[in-house]
Amino acid sequence: MGRAGWRQGRGRGVAALGLVLGVAATLPAAGQQRADHLGRELTGRPDVTAALDALRVDEPRLIEDQIAICEIPAPPFKEQARAERYRDLFREIGLVNVRIDREGNVLGERPGRAPRPHVVVSAHLDTVFTEGTDVRVKRDGSVLRGPGIADDCRGLAVVLGVARAIVRLDLETPGTITFVGTVGEEGLGDLRGVKHLFAEELKGRVDRFVSVDGTGHGITHVGVGSRRYRVTFTGPGGHSFGAFGLANPVHALGRAIARVADFDVPTQPKTTFNVGRVGGGTSVNAIAYDAWMEVDMRSADAAALKALDARFLDAVDAALADENARWDSRGRLSVDPAVVGDRPAGSTPATSPIVRAALAVSQALGLQAGLGEGSTDANAPMALGIPAITIGGGGSATGVHSLAEAFETTNSWLGTQRALLVTLALAEP
Repeated sequence: MGRAGWRQGRGRGVAALGLVLGVAATLPAAGQQRADHLGRELTGRPDVTAALDALRVDEPRLIEDQIAICEIPAPPFKEQARAERYRDLFREIGLVNVRIDREGNVLGERPGRAPRPHVVVSAHLDTVFTEGTDVRVKRDGSVLRGPGIADDCRGLAVVLGVARAIVRLDLETPGTITFVGTVGEEGLGDLRGVKHLFAEELKGRVDRFVSVDGTGHGITHVGVGSRRYRVTFTGPGGHSFGAFGLANPVHALGRAIARVADFDVPTQPKTTFNVGRVGGGTSVNAIAYDAWMEVDMRSADAAALKALDARFLDAVDAALADENARWDSRGRLSVDPAVVGDRPAGSTPATSPIVRAALAVSQALGLQAGLGEGSTDANAPMALGIPAITIGGGGSATGVHSLAEAFETTNSWLGTQRALLVTLALAEP
């Protein structure tokens, strides 16, 4: 099976695990039933069974961790307080080389029998909510309500629970596992945390990457890329009556938005655009001296995203030219299309060992785990050709990214169990 056909050996359970990762990848059709059978063998290992039982019993404690983490504010670019607490929790459970790196990510290691394969299991620390948001969590039966409680306080709790189970039950792994809480996953954070991991902190040292983000039992293996701009038109401005005839940044902005709104984009691969925010001007009776918009464009296909990006820049230039041509030559406008976000597109093939492993252990737990696409921390390693997926952390959610965000805890322990099995599977050679 070569390098992708991960090694069998060291007893019945580990042999099953190696086959789950190898056979399911090389036999994508007939191998599904075989993978399910072998996944059930894996859950029959005494040490793994003990860990799974412990996670189910320990879920109430994990829910308390989830709440406590979520009640520490972590607005964009201000994740430090939550990061420091997460670092302390890593230390308390017994991870080694626990640290906060230069970008603000929290890392803790569980050494295996060898440094490789090196698996990174992560969740993101930041939320979309601004500083000053009330992040207290309220209980309503089995439902937890609070901003960020699902995205990604659930992921952070699951990563913590998996690390705690491995250390507490002394589960030995052939490869080394690094657990991470990343910064900058949301909004204009632009994946700065995970980008730093692969560019500096763990450069050249990661073999497989799993992000736990949100809820449910889905598997994201296609990374939707995005290109984001803050476009600012500027000019001298003036009185709306006395200086009439000057080119107007707000009018130029309107011309640009109208052109963007008329774009035709592919439905396959799904490609999207959105003018999300606009601003500028000082008064109703003043020609603005500046006007701006923030724009988000997305596609899972790098070529489609590149083509859309080029069309967008052409539209901005055309809007500038039209506005300047409309009025006299006094105080011509200029424009600055500043890139504020650049998430690479990428994918991990559905037939790859990492995806088949996640499907196999999901089947072993009786979970329906569909494959899908999204924009997560896994985009960065996918774009580098490193096997990567994002998995849900169990339970279910409503109102994500809103003040009404809620997490349903019923059977949420299944998500933690699955994350543990995925982690153990990927730490095999």
